[in-house]
Amino acid sequence: MTDATSSSLFKKSPGGLEAGLQSRSFIARNPSVLIFIASLALFTLCVTVLAEGFGIGVISTSFVKTLGKTLCLCLVALAMDLVWGYTGILSLGHMAFFGIGGYAIGMWLMYARTELIVVESLSQAPLPPTSQEISDGIATQIFGVVGASEFPSIWAVAHSLPLQLLAAVLVPGLIAFVFGWLAFRSRVTGVYLSILTQAMTLALSLYLFQNDSGLRGNNGLSGLQNLPGLDAVPQAIVSLWFFWGAAIALGGGYVLCAWMVSGKFGSVLRAIRDDEARVRFLGYSVEAYKLTIFTFTAILAAIAGALYYPQAGIVNPAEIAPIASIYLAVWVAIGGRGRLYGAVIGAAFVSLLSTWFTGGQAPDINLGVYTIQWVDWWTILLGLSFVAVTLFAPRGIGGLFDLIENRRTPERHGADLGPDAGALREKEADT
Repeated sequence: MTDATSSSLFKKSPGGLEAGLQSRSFIARNPSVLIFIASLALFTLCVTVLAEGFGIGVISTSFVKTLGKTLCLCLVALAMDLVWGYTGILSLGHMAFFGIGGYAIGMWLMYARTELIVVESLSQAPLPPTSQEISDGIATQIFGVVGASEFPSIWAVAHSLPLQLLAAVLVPGLIAFVFGWLAFRSRVTGVYLSILTQAMTLALSLYLFQNDSGLRGNNGLSGLQNLPGLDAVPQAIVSLWFFWGAAIALGGGYVLCAWMVSGKFGSVLRAIRDDEARVRFLGYSVEAYKLTIFTFTAILAAIAGALYYPQAGIVNPAEIAPIASIYLAVWVAIGGRGRLYGAVIGAAFVSLLSTWFTGGQAPDINLGVYTIQWVDWWTILLGLSFVAVTLFAPRGIGGLFDLIENRRTPERHGADLGPDAGALREKEADT
């Protein structure tokens, strides 16, 4: 499995060993990838069989949506792990890119669904409606809640699904590129960079709360779970479609991330995390590496958001508030940063546990003088868990796999155990 120890740039290894590692296949060097993909495929198959859409109905449609949203959160946790766990950039703004992806797909969903309603309504008129009348009707339906009746300029391509999907990738990528270029070029690091990313998120959130932002202010975009033209398709099947999409995106994202961190590029990222100044002195363009990973992870987060919010049904500025990005960092820390599988485990564990506690499924505890209601105490429990992990288990849940691996007997196959030929061999060591 991919480890988060010191960078190989700072170590010297025998030429034969290094050549042997390079000659091995990607899967051989990263067995966790095959294990993860197989586990994800099995999980997807089990949910499909047990769901109401195509299976026997053991799992409800609402829980299928919860699982689909959880997979999306696992994908954005992967992005956070790359930028923080591997590169050392504690970004408190990646949920902003997550939200932008949701807004981008939500604009098309609202436009296309409203267009069908308006066209059907105007079809009863004595004269066929003009394209301008249809456009004005759509704008009034969407923006009437904020007292407007015209499309803002940012809705120029909302009628086109391909263009909106492109915007869901390009817009957050461009914002991340510009922000990263300015910050990394100025060599802002550490807590100052974290504050800057948090300030960017707060500024975006406050802007979206305004009614004249063009995105309906604090009302946000709603009704996203209704796919245009597919009203006859039950939500039980639609939820499975999005669940499959989230599973495919998570699997592809995991393989891509593992490939990035397994080679020289990943070694440089870990070296930047451990000793940025030394990497710069070695001749590497630290700013270029940081800008590349910051932009890439922003796009990955936006893709996760584009899949998440149609399952949630609504996106509003509160989803982009800085606290959401702080939660994201907590998930990765609990799962184990610097381990891709750790980020996935942390996001899935906390997300499902949060659903259980805040959904009223966890029983209240009556202490006589006071009753603990988990809906109110969940965030406190999460904060205490984060502190406990930081102090007592810095490797997170993913560190448990290290304990399992360390207990295994080394597979030396009779190789020398000492520096000299003929030193203690495996068979002798076992006796």
